[in-house]
Amino acid sequence: MRKLFGTDGIRGQANLEPLTPHTLTRLGQAIGLQFMRGDHRHRVVIGKDTRLSGYMVESALASGFVSVGMDVAMVGPLPTPAVAMLTRSMRADLGVMISASHNPFSDNGIKLFDPDGFKLSDEMEKEIESRLESSPFLVNPPYLGQLTHLTDAVGRYVEFVKGSLPRYTHFENLRIVVDCANGSAYKVAPLVLKELGATVIPLSVSPDGLNINDHCGATYPQLMCEKVRKEKAHVGLAFDGDADRVVFADEAGQLIDGDQIMALIATDWNERGLLKGKGIVATLMSNLGLERYLDQQGLSLVRTPVGDRYVAEKMRDTGYNIGGEQSGHIILSDYATSGDGLLTALQVLTVLVEKKKPASQVMRLFNPYPQILKNVRLAPSLLQFPEIEDVFESARLKLGRNGRLVVRSSGTEPLIRIMAEGDNKKRTLNIVDSIIMELMSLSQRAVA
Repeated sequence: MRKLFGTDGIRGQANLEPLTPHTLTRLGQAIGLQFMRGDHRHRVVIGKDTRLSGYMVESALASGFVSVGMDVAMVGPLPTPAVAMLTRSMRADLGVMISASHNPFSDNGIKLFDPDGFKLSDEMEKEIESRLESSPFLVNPPYLGQLTHLTDAVGRYVEFVKGSLPRYTHFENLRIVVDCANGSAYKVAPLVLKELGATVIPLSVSPDGLNINDHCGATYPQLMCEKVRKEKAHVGLAFDGDADRVVFADEAGQLIDGDQIMALIATDWNERGLLKGKGIVATLMSNLGLERYLDQQGLSLVRTPVGDRYVAEKMRDTGYNIGGEQSGHIILSDYATSGDGLLTALQVLTVLVEKKKPASQVMRLFNPYPQILKNVRLAPSLLQFPEIEDVFESARLKLGRNGRLVVRSSGTEPLIRIMAEGDNKKRTLNIVDSIIMELMSLSQRAVA
């Protein structure tokens, strides 16, 4: 079992273990040594979102990298996928993104990318943790690493994402609400869309270190939806704090999630002969309606555990070029190695322009099954109790053939997540509530 790494890297409250300067410096040393292979000059690219604690985490990690002889290139606030892209394009040995994604500003985290821009496997993360158990090898003064600031990182990423579109593509007739969550997309997203000719109505583009994800962005899309209605925009999009995911709103301000977006891009690419593998990869959380829609199109859906890195791994194994999560993490492997909210938005907006129809008609391709998702703040260890499996099996029988149940511990927060789908919303809700009651009862008995 990994001790520090969760579903998406390391995450926790800033300035508490493991995100203290001392432990972060040790992590930098352990991670650096893991990737120092060969006799060339080694380099790590470090990006971050807009959290106040990013300065502390960045400095501590950099100290660790430099002390083992690795050069550090700091790029400042940029989306997570930009760090993955720069790691590849700069031929770096490692990429680091400092972010807690959609969590509040008080949290922070570390996401790691290998030289090819992919997130690390579970095995690699275990090896890094094992290095923390022994003293690091510190280099002599002549071999210390150097630290530089990459001043043109924003421009490199802007040109990269624009390069995913045909040269003639423009959005001159689109009014777009863009909610950047006061996060890492606050510069690049409005800039890219303006350069492509769109009229941009910006939201949450004034980060102060404390307001990232604060009642804005992908985890609070109500702000974006309301702005779309008020401004009579054609479409709205909202990123999370590190901009590796995006959700949309149609012209009526109705929310459109990642499942609908995967269906849209898969349909478009299939029609144009660009879809590889005759299907897509998604997680256990994607709606059953998506699976049924794809089946009607002659396409398949391959499911993975929750986490976009598991999606990326399965895509590499199967050769599929579209994958993602209901939350809006979409991986388009023809262009990127990880979820990229801005890259996804450009693909969707291109289809919208080509179809010349309202977003509500273009971006909503299937009727989702009623899906109930609730989080309960209980110890994830409760899921290991044998008696709870009987409760889950009973719930699955009640949901029937047109239902699904997924119960899992969160990889980023101390929560148990319960998701159920069924053809009757009220019955599905009652089933989820009954599971929560059983978990709470089991927790009380365990304490007693």
